Amino acid sequence: MTSEHYLNTGQRTCHADDGRELACEGSGQDASFAVGIPWPEPRFDVRDDEVMDGLTGLIWCRSAGLAEFPLTWQEALDFVAAMNREQRFGQRDWRMPNRRELRSLLSLQTRLPALPERHPFIDVFNGWYWTSTTAAISPAHAWYVALDGARMFYGGKDQSFMLWPVRGEGLGVVPRTGQSLCYDAAGNVMSCVGSGQDGEWRVGAPWPEPRFEMLQDGVLDRLTRLLWHRSANLTPQPVVWREALAAVAKLNQAGEGSAWRLPTINELESLVDCAVHSPALPAGHPFADVLDIYWSSSTSLFEPDWAWALYLEKGATGVGQKRFAEFSVWAVATAD
Repeated sequence: MTSEHYLNTGQRTCHADDGRELACEGSGQDASFAVGIPWPEPRFDVRDDEVMDGLTGLIWCRSAGLAEFPLTWQEALDFVAAMNREQRFGQRDWRMPNRRELRSLLSLQTRLPALPERHPFIDVFNGWYWTSTTAAISPAHAWYVALDGARMFYGGKDQSFMLWPVRGEGLGVVPRTGQSLCYDAAGNVMSCVGSGQDGEWRVGAPWPEPRFEMLQDGVLDRLTRLLWHRSANLTPQPVVWREALAAVAKLNQAGEGSAWRLPTINELESLVDCAVHSPALPAGHPFADVLDIYWSSSTSLFEPDWAWALYLEKGATGVGQKRFAEFSVWAVATAD
């Protein structure tokens, strides 16, 4: 079945616990499955001062440093509002990207910056970029993405980071974040009208209702068409990365009816509802045994002896050292 509403990570190589590159066949790693919406070739179309991403249909400023200097979150929102008043580059629908829009640019095969090879962007800063999405776990903070290695966490709205404006509705492949409220710099709920925040724009593919469907083999996410194991805890305690891959392989050997795999970081992130926290899963989800941090099958190419993980209490995407028994295991399959 065709992948829906989650993107291929761009990862093409597989790596051992110590970071050495190894053959992908039979490894159970991200690159061995290459799931997610594939990237078109060529990926980008340069249109003067704008770049259209053929994967998502979103249109980005070609310069990733248009503001020249780091801005507070509100200053960044104000900068975009001024772009629209001035009809910068002849357009007036610019916005600060939400967290899924900004993550859609990332390549997990590259670093410094973590953007697709041969990308056409200029003035890219290998550091943090704001998104328009507030962190539900701490609304005085907003999500940001690091372009040096692709991490996503949140920072205080009074801190200063870079801005990369985007516009257009896209092709409908990037889903909404789930955020519907807006918050001021102190974390108080405010009117969304004219705020420029994620909660005002609500851009992206809408979520189906109901979002999840219980099947014999597991839980179907009707947004992505991914089938998740109902138990989000396949091991009795946190495990090292190699043991996480082995736990999913053992599940398949037991013949539980689906071709289970350790999810990529994009598959894990697709579950996040940015309106909630602890866990950051959609309300009414049917999963059991939900824990905090989950291994993905995606290696961090910034340091290949580390792998990507989802921090589900917050909704963050970070990394963990592969040889440390820190994280839990959740299996996924592609629905038939």
